[in-house]
Amino acid sequence: MDLTNIKTLGALKSSDYKSLTIQEEIAKNLKEKIRNKQRTFEGILGYENTVIPDVERALLSGHNINLLGLRGQAKTRLARQMIGLLDEWIPVVMGTEINDDPVTPISLYAQEKIAEMGDATPIEWLHRSERFFEKLATPDVTVADLIGDVDPIKAAQMKLSYADERVIHFGMIPRAHRCIFVLNELPDLQARIQVALFSILQEKEIQIRGFKLRLPIAAQFVFTANPEDYTNRGSIVTPLKDRIGSQILTHYPHNREIAKSITAQEANIDTNRLSAIHIPELARELVEQISFEARKSEFVDSKSGVSARLSIAAFENLISTAERRMLQHDEKKSTLRLLDFLGIIPALNGKIELVYEGEQEGAEQVSYHLITQAIKTLFSDYFPKIEKLEKPDQEGPYDALLDWFFKDNELFLEDDLDDKSYQMSLDQITGVGELLKTHQPDLAHEDRYFMIEFLIWGLEAHQKLNKYRSLEGLQFKDALGSYIRGLQ
Repeated sequence: MDLTNIKTLGALKSSDYKSLTIQEEIAKNLKEKIRNKQRTFEGILGYENTVIPDVERALLSGHNINLLGLRGQAKTRLARQMIGLLDEWIPVVMGTEINDDPVTPISLYAQEKIAEMGDATPIEWLHRSERFFEKLATPDVTVADLIGDVDPIKAAQMKLSYADERVIHFGMIPRAHRCIFVLNELPDLQARIQVALFSILQEKEIQIRGFKLRLPIAAQFVFTANPEDYTNRGSIVTPLKDRIGSQILTHYPHNREIAKSITAQEANIDTNRLSAIHIPELARELVEQISFEARKSEFVDSKSGVSARLSIAAFENLISTAERRMLQHDEKKSTLRLLDFLGIIPALNGKIELVYEGEQEGAEQVSYHLITQAIKTLFSDYFPKIEKLEKPDQEGPYDALLDWFFKDNELFLEDDLDDKSYQMSLDQITGVGELLKTHQPDLAHEDRYFMIEFLIWGLEAHQKLNKYRSLEGLQFKDALGSYIRGLQ
């Protein structure tokens, strides 16, 4: 039977409709999903064995939830997806401001209407898409915004006391009755406003201007917060913490594979653009490693976190850098270059919060340093490790390559070289072929030049070569030879 065809309270009572609180409703639908082996939260990667089971347990318990984690950890996305656990349609008393259940009304308006009209009381149906409320907590949020305020015009017109429910202009929380209410960045809410939430969560009462009103609001509350308030605007007051059923810790991806999947899913790149640009797997690894390096960098404020959006924005900029170069030379296809990573620096600059030492270095220099560190970290996964201390007479795997630079040769790569000139520049270096054959025997042909560039950058990161940035591009020189010639 399609319940949405029911238009009166009497017809609703005679149907098989059962009145549930929103917590009971969510738990019912969640149980069904778990029984049927369905994913509860789609598109949220890396949380399958950590956060999502915790959230499911909290919802089965009927708890209000506080998602505690640094920025860019999918807290809000997780909360928004809870809509999928609601019934598609629920009945409400027609004309009610706070989504009154016709069977168990809580507002004076609905109670009086039902008392007057009985089974003829008209009802309407509310879709789950309309049962989600979200508010970003800022210091200027007031009690009136969240809970409501007395409307003096109503009071005067109706000749009622300010303590009468009928003169109240309801805020977001009463209007979120039987809905999901998400309050983001809870610590940014003034302490006195947080205090106003106490009675709603526990005693089911609201207080407006000293007037107490028994109004059993049944909303599913989801709060989000940072473990350390890096905004310096406040914290969650202890009594409010006590009234939140479950506090769940979120986290960044545990490894690069998960991080790559997130970036691939979230990056806003047209498939036609992607098809024209070959992306070596190593390039994807480097993009993610930059985020990992930022999270442990001495120049970056670890308390503010490094959002997953850094990798996403960096990858988008990386593709755009290659695309711009292709357009300049009217090329239909191309391959990403390591040199293209210089184009992601603007994306990095805005995504990292620097400590004092980082600010002294400058955002651009720190971003450049993070790229170099990422290359250095991944280098030993592809080529022999370069030890800090080496025996003077011992032959190393990079001697032939370094000897080419020592003989007063240098490599200059312009930012916007066409593909042919770029490849010719790298092909002139001797000793590269043997290294690739020995250590990367299965290397795809289209990845060859990216790997050569990675090798050169890696040697520079380990201080075997010198690298100089100019307005036009990058210059690589021998470190020791340049020093000796400078002494002559």
